[in-house]
Amino acid sequence: MQIKPIEEIIKKINEIKFQEGFDMIVAIANGGIIPAAMVNQKLNIDFQIIKINFKDENQQPRYNEPKLLFPVNFTFYNQKILLVDDRIKTGSTIKIAKQILKDAKLIKTFAVNGNADYALYNEDCFMFPWNL
Repeated sequence: MQIKPIEEIIKKINEIKFQEGFDMIVAIANGGIIPAAMVNQKLNIDFQIIKINFKDENQQPRYNEPKLLFPVNFTFYNQKILLVDDRIKTGSTIKIAKQILKDAKLIKTFAVNGNADYALYNEDCFMFPWNL
């Protein structure tokens, strides 16, 4: 399986022009934490994590649908949020996250790979360098 070089990913993040003036980044744990931290190096804004899980370590469904594992413990009402995950393909995890954060002023999505408002790639699966 192909691995994207970390330098290429960082370069692509640095080239993005975020137009929304986000108030916070919300990473979907576990996959979104490293990409969100990389984006936060550029934006330097509030950084929060929500723990939503759907698949096990072998990428097989663990539950019938993604579910929130811990209550959200930060204020997001009326905030402009950049919601980050590593890969968005079916959108099921992002859909649950958006429902949880529905009182935000704005939610835009970011993914290293997949269907997002801001995506670095939209390709078949590849391995992330931080998962080696």
